[in-house]
Amino acid sequence: MEIVRSVTMDDVGPLWELIEQATYGLTTLKITPEQLRERVELSNFAFSRQTEKPSGEPYIFVMEDIASGRLVGLSGIFSKTGGYEPFYSYRRVVEENYCKLLDKRRTVESLHLLKIHDGPTEIGSLFLSADYRGHGRGKLLSLSRFAFMAAHPKRFAEEVIAEMRGVMDDEGNCPFWEAIGRHFFDMDFPQADSLSTLNKRFIEDLMPKYPIYTALLPAGARQVMGEVHHQTRPALAMLEAEGFHKTDMIDIFDGGPVVKCVRTEIDAVRRTWRGQVREVVSQLEAPMQIVAADRGTFRSMLASATNEEDKEGVVLERTTAEILQVQVGDSVLIMPLRPVEPQAVS
Repeated sequence: MEIVRSVTMDDVGPLWELIEQATYGLTTLKITPEQLRERVELSNFAFSRQTEKPSGEPYIFVMEDIASGRLVGLSGIFSKTGGYEPFYSYRRVVEENYCKLLDKRRTVESLHLLKIHDGPTEIGSLFLSADYRGHGRGKLLSLSRFAFMAAHPKRFAEEVIAEMRGVMDDEGNCPFWEAIGRHFFDMDFPQADSLSTLNKRFIEDLMPKYPIYTALLPAGARQVMGEVHHQTRPALAMLEAEGFHKTDMIDIFDGGPVVKCVRTEIDAVRRTWRGQVREVVSQLEAPMQIVAADRGTFRSMLASATNEEDKEGVVLERTTAEILQVQVGDSVLIMPLRPVEPQAVS
């Protein structure tokens, strides 16, 4: 059994061991031990703060195997992108040109570098140890973030984005990077990927200032623009099921898509509700849902819980209550696992 909870300073060592398993392209995990400690400190402050305003702080969630105490996954929310270090992205712009003399129309696509200072909330840093993938664990790790958003909506921007990992092989060879980035940075993709977490200044100094016409790129690079790494397809499908959609923006390094959704329209946020525990029983015949406690620290898990229409109260199993550290009278967050079915138009 696993639980997703807010990170603590005691997690720094095990968390470092976990992220060392991450492969190329998971940019937000390519950090130094010092950066990790600082991020965990900032996350601790973010979870305990009272101010309800997005200021760029990170919220780090870890998945723990309760039986062994091992950290097996993590995910995160950055309450706001931009600020002192801007958010960079390529925007794909499509124009139609017409030549009257030749009576020809041509569609031309170009990439325009965006530099965003006052940006949206970003979800990222989703990683699950290979031997723990499946059985709903990835869904728990990802969707728990939206339960927290539902509980604290004012801490996050109106729009939420996610940069999805682009196409590359196991050695970090990336067609999109080879077509553009290498020519301007003169370094391998993994090196630039890691450097971007330390200081983004080199992006503005060395990135081309003018649009890049995609017709001049190799076919292999054009084919992967806006596509995701094969290991990222389940994560993309999950977000799309919750209301996220691809935008006209792609990552400047690997060409992966940027997806977005208005926070209040994320299905997982909309279907999360808060109820009071009215009874704790030894065994319960009820649907499996994400059940979370948000009492200074955040804890969530997959568990049986009643979802009564009259909202008279929540019934939990004793094991669930003990793990979440709640009792009768406490409030919990309940999120059904599946998106709400759209209403039929009569």
